[in-house]
Formats: sequence, structure tokens, C-alpha cells
Amino acid sequence: VTRKINLYTVFVEQSFNLLQPHGRCGIIIPSGIYTDLGTKQLREMLFSQTELGNLFSLSNERFIFEGVHHAFKFCLLDFDKGSQTSSFKATFRINPREAIRKEELGEFLHNESELVTIDVNFIRQLSPDSISVMEFKTELDIQIAQKMIQFPLLGEAIEGTWNLKLSQELNMTSDSHLFKTEYAKGRLPLYEGKMIHQFTHNYAQPRYWVDEVERRQAVLGKKSVDNGQILDYQCYRLGVRSIGRNTDIRTLIVGSIFKNAFCGNSILVLSEINKISDLQVIYLQGILNSFVVDFALRQKVSANINMFYIYQLPVPRLTEKDPYFKEIVERTAKLICTTPEYNDLAKEVGLGSHHNGITNETERAKLRAELDGMIAHLYGLTEAEFTHILSTFPIVPNKVKQDALTAYQETF
Repeated sequence: VTRKINLYTVFVEQSFNLLQPHGRCGIIIPSGIYTDLGTKQLREMLFSQTELGNLFSLSNERFIFEGVHHAFKFCLLDFDKGSQTSSFKATFRINPREAIRKEELGEFLHNESELVTIDVNFIRQLSPDSISVMEFKTELDIQIAQKMIQFPLLGEAIEGTWNLKLSQELNMTSDSHLFKTEYAKGRLPLYEGKMIHQFTHNYAQPRYWVDEVERRQAVLGKKSVDNGQILDYQCYRLGVRSIGRNTDIRTLIVGSIFKNAFCGNSILVLSEINKISDLQVIYLQGILNSFVVDFALRQKVSANINMFYIYQLPVPRLTEKDPYFKEIVERTAKLICTTPEYNDLAKEVGLGSHHNGITNETERAKLRAELDGMIAHLYGLTEAEFTHILSTFPIVPNKVKQDALTAYQETF
């Protein structure tokens, strides 16, 4: 990753330095130039020291670049040195199968109907920590983003309400000496990204176990005394898959992590759990697994999800006293609490036990549709806006999207 970022830096800065004042430059470079956190300084340079003209993004579907995965994305951008950028024209996810021939590509890139105008100040508002450029395809995308940004970003620390803190718990390489390949007394399962899916904690079985005493001492540190204090791994948590492409069926995958389990670095796991209640953790899972929030995230990421992307998601900080909170928690809990490990959580939310969780796929689909419709209303989206969001998930079955839209229509 460091080498890739250094190459970005060298390539763009050399191009910039070679230019005469007010000289113009066009470059082809991986799409991380406008999304990745590690290239933030390059974006800052482009915005503050050049006038960015156009930004075009396309995948490698036709293997334009040999030896590069077909899903890898590149972008073509041009800029003038010696000025500043207030806004620029862009188009994303160009399909090379439709626009790859030289004469057609030129016509496509100069077709104003294919371009959107992106305001740099709006980018800074949406992504203050990374100034990442979202992949807006239409003006309607920008309109939806403007509505969503009315809510605080998850990374903002707000007094008087709950706040989110994520971490990487165990590294699959540097901590591998802690991993055991067989279960034994005193060992706890190690969760990896492939073991979770939306509202599901048992998508795959664990490969490794970790000695609890050994890991506790590592967390507490050599100078700390283990007095049996409650640590994060002993609580109900949520985990975010750190691998997620915006071309997948869903990009943001958030699963539940039950008590007494550790997580590898392919999961961004909730930490400082004492600062957020179980009900708020459940609520947050419902929100993050929605089409609306997934839509916002998949406009920013290319292949990897880090905590900075999650922190820049606008999410209503609802609590027990707010409308929708109870309804979202009740439905999400029924999707999560389906095995004995969740009996305590089921009791806390009023389900009684995991036996009252929902395992029937038809009923689970109905609950998920209701959540999606409700959350679209929570963000103040119109039916046309929600319909547009659903249309940006081409691999999701039409019935799933139609059920979500019907639930939206029936909410009010």
C-alpha cells in the first residue's frame, strides 16, 4: 500500500513539476487518486494549486492494460497549473464495452449529458478527513447526498449522544503466533471477514481460535493487572468487512459479533463498547446495512473499506426517545438474535430468547424490506430518490428492490 501511494505521489508531482506556469497536463492513473485516504495530499494539491478540468473514470473490462484485473479502475484527468479548482466536470464507471473505440470515446467524453459538475466545497463537506471524491453519476446523486449530509458524520464526536469507535483487533500476519487451528478449553473463536454477512454472524465457520488468557494480557499490557474487568471482546459488537467493491452485489457488509470472540484485521470491529449501548449497536447495524447508506459508501470506495470511509458516513444519531429507533431496533434484533449466543441480547430487547428471532428466509426478507423503506423515510428521501438508489444495485434481485420500494410506500 505504501509503495502504491508513493508511486501516485511521484507520478502526479513529477507531472505537476514539469509543467510551466499555466501549463496543461493530462494523465491516466488508478482511480485511487480521487478516493483513497493515502492520496489526500495529492487531491489537495490538485484542488488548491491547479484548475482541474475533467475527471473520467473507467474500469479495465476490455483489459486495456494487460495483466491488470478486469475490475480495476483507472481515471483520466486533466488540469492547468497555477490556479485553483472550485468545481470540475466528471463522469464515473464508464463502460469500456460501450465507449472504447477511439472515435466513440471522444464523443462520449464531450457529451455534456454524461457529465456532472462537482463542487469542491461540497466534497470537503462530505469528506472532511480525506476529501475523497464521490462517484456521482447524475445530478440526482448529488441531490441525495445533499439531503444525507444534513445528518452528522459517524466520525464526529458529539456530546450528549453515542459515538462510534472502530479498530482492528488482531493482525492476521503479525499476530498469527496466537492462532490455534483446533478448539480447546479456554480458547475463543477468531472472526474473519468471510464469516459475517449483513445481519448474519455464522456465514462461515471459524478457522482459528485464540487463547483468552494470553490475549487478555496482551490487551491489558504487561504493567496492568487483570482484575476480571470487562473488555470489548466480552460484549456484543458489530463488525464491518474491510473488503468491499462498489461493483459487488452489496458493498457495505456489517455483521454481528457475539460475546467472547476476537476479530482479525479483515473486520473493522466496534471498540470502546462501554460508550455505546447494546440497543444503539443494534440500531446502527440496521442503518449501516440499508440500501441508502450502502449507496453513499459505494460512491467513495473502489476495493477496500477502511474506518475513515465509515467515519464519513452521515448517520442519524437516534436514541430510545426518537421516532423510528424502536422500530429499527426491533426488526434488526429479530434478524440478529437467531442462535443461543444471542439469548442475553434477545432478552434485553424484549424478544425473550433466540427462539423468537427470525430464521425463515421469506420473513427475514420482509423485515429487511421494512427496514430499508423506513430508513429511506428517515433520511427524508422522496420515492423517486429511493427508486434511483435501488436502481444503482444492478446485481440485487428485482424482487428485493421492489419489496423495499413497496415497504417505503406503505410506511406512510
